[in-house]
This record gives sequence, structure tokens and C-alpha cells, in this order.
Amino acid sequence: MTNNPSTTAQESRILGSGDVSIDALRDRTIAVLGYGNQGRAHALNLRDSGLSVVVGGREGSARVALAASEGFDAMTLTEAAARADLAVVALPDQAQPAAWVRWIEDALPTGAVVGFVHGFSIRFGFITPRSDLGIVLVAPKGPGATVRARYEEGRGIPALYAVERENAARTAREFALAWGAGIGCARSGLIEASFAAEAESDLFGEQAVLCGGLMALVHESYAMLVEAGYAPEVAYIECCHEVKQVADLLYARGPDGMRRAISDTAEFGAFVAERKLVDEHLRTSLRSLLADIRSGSFARRFMTDFEDGHREFAAWRRAASTHPIEAASARVRALMPWLHD
Repeated sequence: MTNNPSTTAQESRILGSGDVSIDALRDRTIAVLGYGNQGRAHALNLRDSGLSVVVGGREGSARVALAASEGFDAMTLTEAAARADLAVVALPDQAQPAAWVRWIEDALPTGAVVGFVHGFSIRFGFITPRSDLGIVLVAPKGPGATVRARYEEGRGIPALYAVERENAARTAREFALAWGAGIGCARSGLIEASFAAEAESDLFGEQAVLCGGLMALVHESYAMLVEAGYAPEVAYIECCHEVKQVADLLYARGPDGMRRAISDTAEFGAFVAERKLVDEHLRTSLRSLLADIRSGSFARRFMTDFEDGHREFAAWRRAASTHPIEAASARVRALMPWLHD
């Protein structure tokens, strides 16, 4: 059984719509640098909130063309950065350091505020900004498509916010909060954090549970059932397809609410399995993942592999794509064409 979490950790300060407004960014220029998953959602939401937004991207890129087609004043990263009171860096983690040095930093006006949607580059030292710049974070806890969809529904998703460094005008914090309000996240809640807390917890959650841990359990459990003589389709349904049903309950109702919604048989079995699976070996593995992240080793390996053409990453992807579960996945999903709607 897992240890009870410490009750000594200080609760974060959470700000809502009644605590913040977009006023600090009125009559200011926000440059969204990157128009991908998060960048597009931030740019659209900020514009729909009545704020002035320009979009920057690599010269000639399809993303710049898309931003222009959607009515933005779209330009190069350098041109956009030069106009920024708040520059929102929404490029992929691995692309940020080179873009920062080549196109962004020298173009930023003195005393501008730079915002990041993920703490990775600042926390692990891949970007060291000029000393005059304010450095802030607004990290929505969901993909850009969800940030946009909830905004259009008149709602929002929670986001972490942080102020790494104030600028001389001391506008960094108020810009960050106005940015969080402008993309709709204050409707749900802006949770005070730090660049380190956001980056480290985000990577750990992805690796231990959401992507790494989940897929490890799915793969191993699927293989175990097939090895024991169960049909691949049956194994896939039980170990992969039905994950969404429980994940949705967990997402909407929390752990106790999920347990109340499942059968007594499933709940009893869950307690049995937790006691079997959670032991000191698992805790040691989780501690190792967290230590690898906090030391910066994971970030350095990731960036080194990117610089090397993502050779290791590509090899892992190829191996995962040929796992036997993929054939069963295709057959089961073909029974439900609405999954592609």
C-alpha cells in the first residue's frame, strides 16, 4: 500500500477570475512566438479577450501562413519579439534554445516580459535570459486544443503561474496574471508555483503515470494475458481500451468518486492489486525517475538526442510501433468507427 502523503506541504495560492483581470495588458502588444499546440490557443484566446496579439514564427513556415490566414499580423520571430511588451515563447522545448539565441533575445525591447508555457528551458538552464527581462510562466494543465475549447465554452482549465524574475518596471507578475486571465484559465484557477515545480512535476507525471507508467502497465498486462492463452482482442479490450472509462471517472470525480462508481468486485480487486504492486522496488523506481529529472540528467539526454537527430528517440518509436498490441488495437478499433469522428 502506498504511504500517506505528507500533510506538511504548504498549499498553493489559487487565484480566480475575481482576483485577476486582463487590464495590465490592455494597450500592450503580446507577441506569441510559435503557433503550434499551445501557441495557437493562446493567441486566439488572448485576441478574443480583446487584447492586441501578433504572431511570430520561422520565416516561410506553414504555421506563420496559418496565423495570417486566421487574421493575425504574422511575421518572423525577430519581428514579433521586437514589438513585444509580453513575449510568449510557445515553441517546442527542443527548439527554444537555438531560436532564443538566433532570433529572439536580441530583438526584445529593454525591460520586456518573457513568458513560457513550460518551465523546461529555464529550469534546466538551456536559456539564460538577459538581466533586464522579466521572466514568467503560465502553464495550462492540458493541451492547446482543450485550452481553446474550454475558452469557447465560457470556461477554462487550471494553469500554473510563476514569476522567476521581475523587470525594472515590476510589470512581470501583473502581465502573467493578465495573460492567465486572457486565455481563460483564471475562470478555473491560476495556481501559484515555480518554474522548477512546474517542470519537474510535469516531467515526473508524464513518465511515472500518464505516458510511461500507463503504457508499461498496458503492454505488460496485455502480454501476460496473451501468454496465458487469452485472445489478443480480449486482452486489448481489458488492458487498453477500457482505460478511458476509468480515466474519465478519475478525471471527473477524483479517486474516491471513481471507486464509488465502479463495481464492488472491481474496487475490492483494486485494493488487492495495489497491495501486490506497490512495494519498495516500485518506490525505488519512482524515486529514481524523479531524481533523474531533478538532477537535469533527463533534460540533458533529451536535448543531446535532439541534437543528434533524435536517433535514440526514433529507434524507440519504431520499436513501439511494431509491438504486437498494435495489431490487436487496429482490429478492435475497427469495430468502433465513431472513435475516428
